[in-house]
Amino acid sequence: MIRGIKFACVPVRDQDQALKFYTEKLGFRVMTDQPFGDQRWIELGIPGAESQLVLFTPEGHENRIGGFQPVAFWTDDVFATAKILKSKGVEFALEPKKEPWGTTSIFKDADGNQFVLSSK
Repeated sequence: MIRGIKFACVPVRDQDQALKFYTEKLGFRVMTDQPFGDQRWIELGIPGAESQLVLFTPEGHENRIGGFQPVAFWTDDVFATAKILKSKGVEFALEPKKEPWGTTSIFKDADGNQFVLSSK
């Protein structure tokens, strides 16, 4: 049976720039960084999580770079996490906001990809 999500891919223009953003600003750690065709296969671990993020753009998916991505990250405190990320230069498209169903915000990576940040 399916036991979880191993990784989600994030399309990026420049893997080196993306790697720097995700490790230095978000605190992810490199699990794998190896050649993979014309690109590299870069798997990043999220501290305290089993799922991983891959910085890779499949051929023909370049038009997905810089848009809203179908990946949501969770944190215990959206307001506190947003404050820390902003201090590291992370841009937010939607400021943290408390809703009846939870707290959420949207941040951007170095390529303008947008991700939801939500409380669990």
